[in-house]
Amino acid sequence: MKKDANLMPVQVSGAKEPNRCLSCGTTEHIGRRRYCSIDCRQKLKQRLDMRCGLLQALNTRYATFYFSDLLIVMDILPSGYKEIHSFYYPRTPGSSPGEDFSRMADILGETWWAEQRRTKKRYFASLHVLNLAVRNHVPAQLVKPPIIHTPTVAPASLIYLNLERSNLDSPELGKIIKNAYRRQVKIHHPDLGGDARMFRKIHQAYEDLIRWAENPNFIRHRGFPDKWFYQGDKDRWIQPTPLYK
Repeated sequence: MKKDANLMPVQVSGAKEPNRCLSCGTTEHIGRRRYCSIDCRQKLKQRLDMRCGLLQALNTRYATFYFSDLLIVMDILPSGYKEIHSFYYPRTPGSSPGEDFSRMADILGETWWAEQRRTKKRYFASLHVLNLAVRNHVPAQLVKPPIIHTPTVAPASLIYLNLERSNLDSPELGKIIKNAYRRQVKIHHPDLGGDARMFRKIHQAYEDLIRWAENPNFIRHRGFPDKWFYQGDKDRWIQPTPLYK
């Protein structure tokens, strides 16, 4: 059967510029943040979660969602398959990636129900939808993320001392924290004309990071740095996670 014209079999890269919001793609007022706002991130997650029924119908083990300026992409690995099935949908001018995802999922869902009504078989309906996808002979790791160890450091602590996550890898971390703290003291100490409230936050960040450097702790989980990730056994989408091993 001919593929739906809206589900375009076009190859695109999952990599995105680091200064774009991972929920809407905007570059405005992002800085080093990963999202333009908490509300923007939550809206996309809500749209993804609302279409989990489609992934369940396709017996999905793992899936990812990402987008470019031109396309949105959903890659899935169904149970019993070794090939990744990719669905593509063109970006709509003026629409968010979440809105375009909802349109694509609705098209796939309606296609599934139409075939299920015709054949009276869920298996044939799922097979019909999977046949609309582009088969990618690539490693399953593209939708099955590695285990990530994320440091239990509040992002604000790094921001207040103007440090990067990469600094946490350094064997000279204690020295780096102290030097960063001294630089901020020269700028924000009340005796030097700085704001007392800001200085208290900087001092608290310094103490938190020193404690972490003395006893590093990590959260162990799965995720991608630039893709939303769906795990079938938990039936939920997980937001992109900084890749820190």
